[in-house]
Amino acid sequence: MKLATLNIGGPVAAVVSERGYLPVADLLPGAPGDVATLIDGWDGFAPRLRDAVGAAADGDWRSYAREALLAPLPKPGKILAIGLNYVDHINETDFAAPVHQVWFSKQVNSVHGPYADVQLPRAAAETDYEVELVAVIGKRGRHIGEGDAPAHVFGYCVGNDVSARDWQMRTPQWVLGKSFDTHAPFGPWITTADELGDPHGLGIRCTVNGERRQAADTGRMCFSIWQQIAYLSQVMTLEPGDLIFTGTPAGVGLGMSPPTYLRPGDVVRCEVDRLGFIENRFVPEQAPNH
Repeated sequence: MKLATLNIGGPVAAVVSERGYLPVADLLPGAPGDVATLIDGWDGFAPRLRDAVGAAADGDWRSYAREALLAPLPKPGKILAIGLNYVDHINETDFAAPVHQVWFSKQVNSVHGPYADVQLPRAAAETDYEVELVAVIGKRGRHIGEGDAPAHVFGYCVGNDVSARDWQMRTPQWVLGKSFDTHAPFGPWITTADELGDPHGLGIRCTVNGERRQAADTGRMCFSIWQQIAYLSQVMTLEPGDLIFTGTPAGVGLGMSPPTYLRPGDVVRCEVDRLGFIENRFVPEQAPNH
């Protein structure tokens, strides 16, 4: 099943497919109208929702424009991201291969829609792209073993860990360079874990203005998604609605010779097999309204 948030006169939680969308509120009267609450109570909602979707007639499905798709979780809990998690990406950045997992966070203000314009910040000159597979936590847990980690994942989607490299590299801490407004577009929907199966070994790609920049598969991660969940949960409780950006392969602008960063009008498409794609145009940040 695929869950999305669409702007239909306001945010609407919906099941989507190639036939269109079905509002969750129509399928299950009285059910939560937002994806975050659905995820939190998924064990109770899932059987009834699947039955309702299965019973829907072709005429019940409604069409939508892709621009109506918002970030599936407009207000996620934590946004956690692993750095240096593909060997080829480590090699292109001149960083040493990490002995331990390298983690940083992106702040919630960076959340953005899968097809919305992304800002080129006024305060940054080196904005870069990073296609990533994003895991969405569905079950609360602490000290989760690798073998138990799959049961804690609700689903998966596509993300772009947009990075202001000049800010990222100023200090050993990367948070500011990773947290500019609009710099975490993800979606276009969340594909449930039971539908996807094993998230490792999926093709992952990024193009800029149609030119292939990144191409790999998620089986090349240094630390698997299960290892990531186990490691993080030693430190913090993982909660339903938390996002984990699981790393990017080689081909980022930072690794090009010379480094090549995004410019106004550039269109970045990020895609993962079986999860769809997101596509964002990069535009100059406008002066703030006071």
